[in-house]
Amino acid sequence: MAFSDRFLEDLCARNDIVSLVSQYVSLTRRGGNYVGLCPFHNEKTPSFNVSADRQFFHCFGCGAGGDVITFLMRIENLDFPDAVYQLAERAGMTVPENDNEVRVQKQKKDRILSLNRDAARFFHTMLQAEEGKEALAYLAGRGLSPQTIKRFGLGFAPDSWDKLLKQMTAAGYTKQELLDSGLALPNKNGGIYDRFRNRVMFPIFDARGSVIGFGGRVMDGGEPKYLNSPETIVFNKRRNLFALNLAKTSRGERMILAEGYMDVIALHQAGFDCAVASLGTALTQEQARLIARYKSEVVIAYDADNAGVNAANRAIELLKEAGVAVKILRIPGAKDPDEFIKKFGRDKFERLLEASEADLEYRLVQAQGGLNLEEDEGRVEYLKRAVKILCEVSSDIEREIYLTRAAKQAGISAEVLGREVARARKGLISKRKKEQERKDLSPLTAKGSPARELKYQHTKSAVAEENLISLLMARPEFMKQVESRLEKSHFSVPVFGKVYARMKELHSENSAFSLTALTRDCTQEETATLVGIFAKFVGGDTVALEDYLSIILQEQWKIKDIDSETALQEAMAMFRKKKGTGE
Repeated sequence: MAFSDRFLEDLCARNDIVSLVSQYVSLTRRGGNYVGLCPFHNEKTPSFNVSADRQFFHCFGCGAGGDVITFLMRIENLDFPDAVYQLAERAGMTVPENDNEVRVQKQKKDRILSLNRDAARFFHTMLQAEEGKEALAYLAGRGLSPQTIKRFGLGFAPDSWDKLLKQMTAAGYTKQELLDSGLALPNKNGGIYDRFRNRVMFPIFDARGSVIGFGGRVMDGGEPKYLNSPETIVFNKRRNLFALNLAKTSRGERMILAEGYMDVIALHQAGFDCAVASLGTALTQEQARLIARYKSEVVIAYDADNAGVNAANRAIELLKEAGVAVKILRIPGAKDPDEFIKKFGRDKFERLLEASEADLEYRLVQAQGGLNLEEDEGRVEYLKRAVKILCEVSSDIEREIYLTRAAKQAGISAEVLGREVARARKGLISKRKKEQERKDLSPLTAKGSPARELKYQHTKSAVAEENLISLLMARPEFMKQVESRLEKSHFSVPVFGKVYARMKELHSENSAFSLTALTRDCTQEETATLVGIFAKFVGGDTVALEDYLSIILQEQWKIKDIDSETALQEAMAMFRKKKGTGE
């Protein structure tokens, strides 16, 4: 473990989980717990619980769970050391760096972030220099003001194989750090050279304002048009958005999702400072959840070509799953927001924005694509597509409004279309119910844990194991009655055995049974499973303890006998097979 148990225990004690979660989720007190809408999946009824007493969270809807460190890791997309450092800073604590691995990893990240910052300054300086005249003229030609260029830290990568390399090594950075940052590439001779050359540079910031990567754009017809930093120790393009550091503090609950850097910058310059873009890829689930953390509504302002339409349809699904209201912006007379604003001005774009379509309206219009609604064949196909879209709408009011609109478009009565949609919706609900039942009855999930990550081959023992570790978690003093009689090997579920062994270790050290200490060697999924078990436990006494212990020990002998019998049968079957073939 990178950090000592005592330090992590102190860290969690100084970061109250209710206080931290409240920064992201609106919580309401209910008895001894706090409840709210889960930030990790879309729900309308609160199933997300935070225990002030036991200092853990658990969602009864999606199974997510853990301590204050786990929560911060999930909500901010951090790894374990980064979450620890952020919580330490929050609590005013100094992280002990007696562990070499932790220290090296932290120093490496800090060095890469420092290198990225200095590289961004170098690129910005080059833009103002003689070598950057063409790039500066290009940006000015795209309508960007000096203030906008400065605000976004735009720059220029010189048409040189090693200018950045020489500048950064002279500043004290190593060639390996340049490779690790993605700013340099290795050549066949063992040397390295600049990745970005003769490109306008767009620094990419994370939500906290650190430069984590770069995008470079050619100024002519060269390929690739855009070149982004590769994945690095500080840059994950799936978990970040361009200009989020600026858009997250914009007024209102709306965010504009554009397709590229220039669109975003043009929107910000025109006063729409809530614009962001994904980073060279289609919107990801992580990015949709990131948006949902800051805003409740998104207007998708993608290009009007086929690629833009397909990307918009995919983004709609992800954003709705994340619990965000979605609207689609149609951009008449221009291919993108940047071009529209240049042609028609800011005010017309604002009116266009206010008139953006709800996602259902957009999808129904898309359903007409390639069809002639003047012909019966075209109307029938359109109605098939419309039924498929409308049957998925859970809101009766919303479904009724758009059902009536689609019926009118196809020239049939709303009653007839309504019956088709109701029939399709009934079938969809039935199908989903059967799928869920199959999952619930599957050997991989049946009688398993709340998070459905464990397979219980020996149910009676497993349930007793669940109850035993839950009781020991609540009453650590009971370890005295158990530790000499029960070993890790007696558990049929490996993760329970692992946690029990950890309990014995902590008990011998007179350390508390905190969730952080118990799950230090567990995955996030295992931790969520354990929290779900702890959350549903209703308590127990020494009598219950003896019952659980007795069941585990008795079942263990049965399990061993079963395993022995199975092994014997398999050996005999193999013997008979070989004898029959003459081997």
